[in-house]
Amino acid sequence: MRKLRRIEADGIGPITRAEIEFGDLTVFVGPQATGKSIVLQLLKLLVDRYAIHQELRRFSIEWRGESEGENFLSLYFGEGMAGLWNPDYSALSADREDVDLIDYARGRRLNREEKLFFIPAQRVLSVRDGATRPFTDYRYGDPYVLREFSEKLHQLVQNEFGPGGTLFPQRNRLNDALRRPLTEHIFGGFNLEAEASQLQRRIVLRRGGEPPLPYLVWSAGQREFVPLLLGLYWLMPPSKTSRRGALERVVIEEPEMGLHPSGLSAVMNLVLELVRRSYRVSLSTHSPHVLDIVWALRFFQQNGGQAADVLNMLGLKTGTRTKELAESALASELRVYYFSRDGTVRDISDLDPGAEDQDEAGWGGLTEFSGQVGDVVAEVAARNQAVGGS
Repeated sequence: MRKLRRIEADGIGPITRAEIEFGDLTVFVGPQATGKSIVLQLLKLLVDRYAIHQELRRFSIEWRGESEGENFLSLYFGEGMAGLWNPDYSALSADREDVDLIDYARGRRLNREEKLFFIPAQRVLSVRDGATRPFTDYRYGDPYVLREFSEKLHQLVQNEFGPGGTLFPQRNRLNDALRRPLTEHIFGGFNLEAEASQLQRRIVLRRGGEPPLPYLVWSAGQREFVPLLLGLYWLMPPSKTSRRGALERVVIEEPEMGLHPSGLSAVMNLVLELVRRSYRVSLSTHSPHVLDIVWALRFFQQNGGQAADVLNMLGLKTGTRTKELAESALASELRVYYFSRDGTVRDISDLDPGAEDQDEAGWGGLTEFSGQVGDVVAEVAARNQAVGGS
């Protein structure tokens, strides 16, 4: 499933019908509990089946025997989630090849490298009191993607960073133009550091010679963002290699969590940097700000937009690396899917505000409330004008 481009799903959890073609950047929108996370986790499972088995065996986790299919689905998706697949009516295909999820409980003992790195919505749980958590720190029924993500962060902070202790800013991790918005809009001039605490490293914020600020006094946005930043560090190793190992794809759930729009803009710069590095990125969001960027990029693609226009929109200074980022964004295939309450998943990639389809015009409901507010305000204004005129 290395080059997986298309998934079709019927009767899986809340999803009644979905046909999804993945682009270089694919965005999922829609209300909570409509299946966005399920599809993203399915993508991970389809791409990394044997790598997942390998990781579970590494931690001596067993699911074989009676009801191994249900056991595996509960182990992977999380406790209570085995029922999302019903052999009587559930159907799944990957690049038009039928898949039986129960079969995914079985697998040959193949040595396979991970192809997809998953940054889950629950990423804040990967850090407790400033310390990263290993895979074994979680319960059996906690979702696999959270446990694996947490393990990678634990390896990164405890083993990969040198003894100096500074995690952000680091010159060899991100281009200066990408670091500056993070400093200004998320860290507010503080450095992110790892200090020794009870035989492991604890993450703190520090400014100059001031005492460190422990994890629990950080802003909500900083607590949400730091695990995301560390995940991005995992994807962008400090070397001339643009990607880590065999990784080819990235999933990011709800990058906007806890962030001011300016902070989210800084994060979306990093998402586009991943695309520049030839990762295929899929993300879910409840933020119209993300779709503003995607809509603008599609408009530029269709109307002769230039790299300078992309950089102006993103608030990035012109440089060799940022120009490459902008040119990559203009050349990328951008797709958007809306997960509706009726269980269907629809392609709304055009994001046309004038479309007859209200789901597309309202960007999957993300602009619906703003439009409603505008209509009511206009109605009140007109009524007051009529009263004043009389």
